[in-house]
Amino acid sequence: MNRSFLRYAIVGLLGAAVHISTLSILVEWLHLDPIASSVMGFLVALTLSYWLNAQWSFEHSQQPHRKAILRYTLVSVMGLCLNTLIMFCLVNGLGMWYLFGQAIATLIVPIHNFLLNFYWTFKSK
Repeated sequence: MNRSFLRYAIVGLLGAAVHISTLSILVEWLHLDPIASSVMGFLVALTLSYWLNAQWSFEHSQQPHRKAILRYTLVSVMGLCLNTLIMFCLVNGLGMWYLFGQAIATLIVPIHNFLLNFYWTFKSK
């Protein structure tokens, strides 16, 4: 689990960088709504993260690819809902700066997702 967690953390950092970069570009350059931009950034990061996690973080998984991708997507959608809820509460509810709100969400959501992915999505038979 330690090796998988370390690799998952590395992929997560890359995913977070992609997510926040996409969010920032959409808000600052295209003047889109921060909540919608966060969702779009999350989806871009999701695509990259699945492939890296499937091939590297959980390389010993014996789950069939079609089963794992469905589970990963479900876990990620749950993470997306959690991320969106956190962003909505912090940005719209408390008036927090969107990047600070996203930083807080980025600390919470990956732990949730790792545990579900480790014990369910990519579990060994």
